[in-house]
Amino acid sequence: VQLQASGGGLVQAGGSLTLSCAASGRLYSSAVINWFRQDPGKEREFVGSIRWGAGTRVYADFVKGRFTISRDTAENTVYLQMNNLKPEDTATYYCARSTTPGTGPYYSWGQGTLVTVSS
Repeated sequence: VQLQASGGGLVQAGGSLTLSCAASGRLYSSAVINWFRQDPGKEREFVGSIRWGAGTRVYADFVKGRFTISRDTAENTVYLQMNNLKPEDTATYYCARSTTPGTGPYYSWGQGTLVTVSS
């Protein structure tokens, strides 16, 4: 199963953006789609995840209340809706497939989509 992330762009602080992670093949109910982000020179950060079957979500503390992960099973796509964006949210965002939230092994990665938040 290949993943393709998209939806990044330039947004002002306080604005919103929705990222998409489209899967090319069948996702089993046990699959977890994770969102990560990485800024150059910094370590990769876990943003959140959703289990494909149950829809169970896990979020990093720094995004709770601002970011929402959802899935569309008909479209085979996971979304990361980001509200009240801050300049420190600027990063390249990646989606990755695993079977445990925020924990590898990661079986596939999206190519990353750049989010830039201006102050």
